[in-house]
Amino acid sequence: MKKKPWSGRFSQDTSGLVERFTESVSIDGRLYAQDIEGSIAHAEMLRAAGLLTEDEARAITQGLREIARDVESGAFVFDPALEDVHMNIEVELTKRIGEPGKKLHTARSRNDQVATDLRLYTRGRLGEVRALLGRFMATLVEKASGHVDTIIPGMTHLQHAQPVSLAHHLLAYFEMFMRDFDRAGDAARRLNVSPLGSAALAGTPHPIDRFMTAAALQFDEPGRNSIDGVSDRDFALEAVFCASVIMMHLSRLAEEIVIWNSQPFSWVVLPDAFCTGSSIMPQKKNPDVAELVRGKTGGVYGSLVALLTTMKALPLAYNRDMQEDKPPVMESLDTVLLCLEAMDGLVQGLEVNREALEGSLKAGFITATDVADYLVEKGVPFREAHRITGEIVSHLASRGKAFDDLGAEDFRKFSHAFGPDIVSVIRPESSVDRRRSFGGTARANVKAMVEDARAQVESLEV
Repeated sequence: MKKKPWSGRFSQDTSGLVERFTESVSIDGRLYAQDIEGSIAHAEMLRAAGLLTEDEARAITQGLREIARDVESGAFVFDPALEDVHMNIEVELTKRIGEPGKKLHTARSRNDQVATDLRLYTRGRLGEVRALLGRFMATLVEKASGHVDTIIPGMTHLQHAQPVSLAHHLLAYFEMFMRDFDRAGDAARRLNVSPLGSAALAGTPHPIDRFMTAAALQFDEPGRNSIDGVSDRDFALEAVFCASVIMMHLSRLAEEIVIWNSQPFSWVVLPDAFCTGSSIMPQKKNPDVAELVRGKTGGVYGSLVALLTTMKALPLAYNRDMQEDKPPVMESLDTVLLCLEAMDGLVQGLEVNREALEGSLKAGFITATDVADYLVEKGVPFREAHRITGEIVSHLASRGKAFDDLGAEDFRKFSHAFGPDIVSVIRPESSVDRRRSFGGTARANVKAMVEDARAQVESLEV
């Protein structure tokens, strides 16, 4: 049984069961690069503070870089008996360079070490999320730019409501993902505070320079309270929350793609490369990518709830429960990155079935609101206009007819306010272009929205 770095207090070796139960290196081994980066910054600060000699600091830095290369090449294998990534690296470093390796842990604890590593990891992954969000938003804009004139039934309650430009519909998701982009940036800004040097919880008596290590690790500043530095994980919670909201938006879009692709709709055709088939039904072309994005959303939500539950009753400062902080962060960010890539490819390859859309626009009296608005413009109070239009809809529905089956004189039977121009008002294209209010679906508006969205994407800074 290997002796632990903290074994001096103990008279018995750790149980093998306890080693298996408490190890975290199978998860936090992913933090090796951040752990080594933080350790190099710490060693350089210890040298500047006179706590390491030049030779000791140089040996530590060189040893750590060699370990990093070995981990990347697969030559270094983590030992679960050493619990976590931090102990694995420290023990290996001491094995390679001797006594200087034992000095590296001066003025720090695994408590501030792991908090630093997780902040570095989360900051980097949020940067990746924002980069992929930017790419996906560019895809949405390009898809929208080709469909300003494509009119689809806008829906409420999954029923035909009013005609809208497909570009306008897609740009609604652009707005959602732009907020996600900003939200992830805000989270990255808030987490960019260094806990390194907080030590176990109370700070250290050694003459360290926490501003130096914060700058070396590109943090904005060191944390102002050492207890807070080691004991809170709100930055991790915020990252998982950001992932959850992104997944919610992706899932809504995925759900619409599934619906639009179904035979009753047939509004879109999905690329073969992003669909799968059936093991028994040869005709099937299943929207599995969209369905899996929808399904994976629950796992990300679960990560958020898991981390909230882990943290909800922990007294200050550090508790071993917090070892369970890494799986929710890693799994949720892994998932959102994969889903963003998958949805980007799916949307790029998505094609529109214009014939099916034109047929769908004829159903559901989709320009009924335009009929009511027309009457309002002729001086009819809205509630009266609403009643008259409802009577027209009821009359046509009972006879299996649509607005197109009525001429101007037919409309006048319901109200003398109707004029010959009502026939053009009830066309979906007219309905769309009449919605000229700011943010409305008029095609002139939407063309400007596309250009504005394109400019926003081009100006993004990750």
